[in-house]
Amino acid sequence: MKCRAYFILVSFLLVMSVGCKKQNESPKKMQMKLEKTAADILGDSNYLAISYGGYRERTRERQPTIEQLKQDMHILHAMGIRILRTYNVQLPHAANLLEAIKQIKIEDPGFEMYVMLGAWIDCLNAWTDKLPDHNVESPDNANEIQRAVNLVNKYPDIVKVLAVGNEAMVKWATSYYVQPGVILKWVNHLQDLKLKGELPKDLWITSSDDFSSWGGGDTSYHTPELEALIKAVDYISMHTYPYHNTHYNPDFWFVPDEQEELDSIQQIQNAMLRAKDFAVKQVDSVRSYMKSLGVDKPIHIGETGWASVSTGYYGPKGSKATDEYKQGLYYRHMREWTNSVGISCFYFEAFNEKWKDGNNPKGSENHFGLFTIEAEAKYPIWDLVDKNVFDGLTRDGNKIRKTYNGNLDSLMKEVLVPPKVVVQE
Repeated sequence: MKCRAYFILVSFLLVMSVGCKKQNESPKKMQMKLEKTAADILGDSNYLAISYGGYRERTRERQPTIEQLKQDMHILHAMGIRILRTYNVQLPHAANLLEAIKQIKIEDPGFEMYVMLGAWIDCLNAWTDKLPDHNVESPDNANEIQRAVNLVNKYPDIVKVLAVGNEAMVKWATSYYVQPGVILKWVNHLQDLKLKGELPKDLWITSSDDFSSWGGGDTSYHTPELEALIKAVDYISMHTYPYHNTHYNPDFWFVPDEQEELDSIQQIQNAMLRAKDFAVKQVDSVRSYMKSLGVDKPIHIGETGWASVSTGYYGPKGSKATDEYKQGLYYRHMREWTNSVGISCFYFEAFNEKWKDGNNPKGSENHFGLFTIEAEAKYPIWDLVDKNVFDGLTRDGNKIRKTYNGNLDSLMKEVLVPPKVVVQE
């Protein structure tokens, strides 16, 4: 009996000791146990990704305030977004965004939002009146990388991916593109910093570029430097834009002869399925090239999207690709496909940004957002408005409501069937 009593007493003290130890753990230590890494969140359909810019004006000289950024974070969080992509750290936007997320997390420890931080990379003389030298990098690239490193170390619980360059290797980016060796140089530099303990060891390093830049298209991109880059990054972040290809590479877009007898809605729906298949083929082409090098790494979509307004190549006088109905179909198809195969899709983009084509209000670049600047939810996410996920949320004083007042018939009056032949402006 004495032994049994002694055993019970010891067991009770052990349980109490463990309980007290848990209670005495610091909040910071408990939080560290719950932190997610890039490996945890990329490819997880519970962590939807999106490209984000919070600019409201026709110029980036007027930066969104931290309060405005916090409004946007609550809106995106309500629709299930958990990972954001930014593009540069030259301007205050990315740093302010990280601070906004930090402040929300202090107010609400359960709030989750992570960032794929972009560092902009240029060639010499980019964006100047001088001829760009695509074989020499801009001297400011080193400063941009250091700014990014500083932000990663300041907000390690938020920044989970660091992307070196945005469409910085693709040769149609004639204003600024660089050779793959420049991107490789900075990726290796960042990987070395991880090994030295000067960056978080779980931080993933990549570059975000067109599918062709990753070897999925023209074989002229198949260089030793690209091979080395594919081996150096933690994963491939590739862009695919069937939308733009409705003009530049439109064979998939035309209504086939055998579908001419279908009604217009069926023709449109079939065209959008072909657009999704076009994107899938580009992902597959990059994977095929990567595996031909003996490499097997994750591939995620750093950008894809569909504009809702265009008076140019993609509008009524062009490929007839542009409207909210087609945008909604593409968004749904891409989310369903990428979620089913474990690919993160940084859909482009969260909100319209009118600085992108400031002198052309109806230019397609201004209208890729799932929301208008005034907080109208476009057709792709009307269902979320119906589910009341945005109740109580506003953007610059505007409540979240549907475009076209939610009237599908009004929207469909602007929807055009894809052509049988290319129609140029």
